[in-house]
Amino acid sequence: MIQRLAVIGDPVGHSLSPQIHMTWIDAQKRNASYESIRVPKGEADRALQDFARKEFRGLNVTLPHKEAVLETVSDRSPAVEAIGAANTLTRNPDGSWRADNTDAPGLMCALERVGVSSVDGKTVLVLGAGGAARAALYALDGGGADLIVLNRTVEKAGMVIETCCERDHRFGPLEDIDRHADKADFIVNTTSAGHAGEHFVLPDGNGRLFFEMSYGAPGKAQIAHAKAQGWEVEDGLGMLVCQAAASFRIWFDCDLPDIEMALEACRETLKLHE
Repeated sequence: MIQRLAVIGDPVGHSLSPQIHMTWIDAQKRNASYESIRVPKGEADRALQDFARKEFRGLNVTLPHKEAVLETVSDRSPAVEAIGAANTLTRNPDGSWRADNTDAPGLMCALERVGVSSVDGKTVLVLGAGGAARAALYALDGGGADLIVLNRTVEKAGMVIETCCERDHRFGPLEDIDRHADKADFIVNTTSAGHAGEHFVLPDGNGRLFFEMSYGAPGKAQIAHAKAQGWEVEDGLGMLVCQAAASFRIWFDCDLPDIEMALEACRETLKLHE
């Protein structure tokens, strides 16, 4: 029987997940399918029941359902408990759902791709304290990094550290970028500032890494500025593929699929839409 997989969200038509997963499914000649399915906000519970009846093997979850699905799932991974959101669901034999979050290992995998094999003892400046930051903080704290979290609402930065991290870290306002950037081994930008064509003003990078979680048009302004300031820039497309690979491994109980193959396919697709 074909194993059905899908990504759910609203909107979801723009998602690259079907291309990523079908690249691996075709390459490995698996009897499986992957599609994008719009699930309107507020309908996650009903939809999960329907997907269980249709015997879907697994689901990727994007906005606005990453937190809402937790009301329905039967068990959660430790990452989900700490981050407070799920991006990967797997149907159990009894029709219930298990929730995982592969954004955290996805970030670490993406960093390793660009030469950051370990974050232990490194000072990492994280911009933002929203949903994307939660997974990043969980991963980086677990890897032993010393974090500085800057956010427009300073109190929120402190709260997200307390929720997602096991160790204490520094935090402050975004206006302090200049003061902290010089001390950082690299920067991770989790904010959506670039989506409006804006960008944070950065000091000289001197070849250090600026990891921009956005990709494509939303990250364009910030990436261009970071490059002009001498930062080595990596966008979030690698993380997207890496977290998808972690989901694929969960569903099929296999080794990680070929990340570079799927990443190249995604970059070609994005070029067509420039």
